[in-house]
Amino acid sequence: MTVVRSLFLVAVLVGGLAACGAEAKPAAPAWEEPASYMYTLTSSEGERALIGTFRITVRDGEVTTAVGLDDSARRVVRQLPDQVPTLGALLEELEQARGDAADTARARYAVDGHPTRIELDWEENAVDDEVRYDITDYEPGAG
Repeated sequence: MTVVRSLFLVAVLVGGLAACGAEAKPAAPAWEEPASYMYTLTSSEGERALIGTFRITVRDGEVTTAVGLDDSARRVVRQLPDQVPTLGALLEELEQARGDAADTARARYAVDGHPTRIELDWEENAVDDEVRYDITDYEPGAG
């Protein structure tokens, strides 16, 4: 009986330790995209049109002003202004990558829940499909 009890305890301990390793990652803090805000976006990596640093104003869920802060961003604002995203659009892209089982689809969040970095890589061994968005100077209610 003692051997059976000992084996049972070992099984419970091993199972418990295995369950600890399978803990879910903490969810992003709750955040609702405000009606108006401003932020600076640095979009880098990969071969795509949206490259550069932008100062973006959003009102009623739409980009109302985008200012390119470097040559690449100025070219995007001039030639492809509809490519400049809201934070909501960036989060949708993150969720799409997760739904598509991208090799990398992660984000960092500020205390209030808005994203501060989003990193995407659909295929680890593919060249130039990576995306990195750094979000700074976020000002809710501005704009």
